Amino acid sequence: MMPASNLTAATGPIGVFDSGYGGLTVLSQIRALMPQLDYIYLGDNARAPYGNRSFELVYEFTRQAVERLFALGCHLVILACNTASAKALRTIQQRDLPRIDPNRRVLGVIRPTAECIGSFTHTRHVGILATPGTIRSHTYKLEIAKLYPDIHVEGEACPMWVPLVENREFDSPGADYFVKQHINRLLHTDPLIDTIILGCTHYPLLLQKIRQFTPSGIHLIPQGQYVASSLQTYLHRHPEMMSRITQNATIRFLTTEHPASFAQSASIFLSHPVTAEHISL
Repeated sequence: MMPASNLTAATGPIGVFDSGYGGLTVLSQIRALMPQLDYIYLGDNARAPYGNRSFELVYEFTRQAVERLFALGCHLVILACNTASAKALRTIQQRDLPRIDPNRRVLGVIRPTAECIGSFTHTRHVGILATPGTIRSHTYKLEIAKLYPDIHVEGEACPMWVPLVENREFDSPGADYFVKQHINRLLHTDPLIDTIILGCTHYPLLLQKIRQFTPSGIHLIPQGQYVASSLQTYLHRHPEMMSRITQNATIRFLTTEHPASFAQSASIFLSHPVTAEHISL
């Protein structure tokens, strides 16, 4: 349970959660738009990856992280993880927030990505490259169908892509086979696809290779900039939430893994050194 004092804290940073490092690609885009705000990044690296875990386990892990970020003073938490957004967001919003604090908010990365798709696709055929858990959830299909019922969506699970990134093999010749394989499968399933969503926040580190094996006429949609823009719009529409966010331009990195290991990998995602702290969930 969270200390009552933190539940009633007037202001605090924005919490950004991911199972590993991928959410750093979202965080960097959010900070580029709103550098004046304070942030806490929490990576559950010790239990990553989430992509093949059950709905129940992903929900439990994500709820633990959200409650910890609330306890650290966050009034707004971004699930910068597609698997957590697909498997845990709705339950946390509907079941947990009314119990914990109905004035706090948890937002995901799938809806903002789905919202931008209509302006990119001309054939109205869209592909999703994501983890097995995100593909099995059909969350992208459901969200896109709500907004654009005329768009046909095909998904391709890429189980090896996150391990390639987490093990810093994303730029190696060995990654070529796995990247090319899944792009070819997706386009063979639906040759009319003209837009592909990179439905995992790790995938921007594979972007160079993904572009290499994707036909030039196909739009590739990394999520970070669209999630960041959506969050900025959300805060403009909800000044009461903006007033609860501290603005000292600080960032704090927390990990369930060894801090030195996290810091080394995080610096690759952010292109600058970081200092991390260990946290237990």
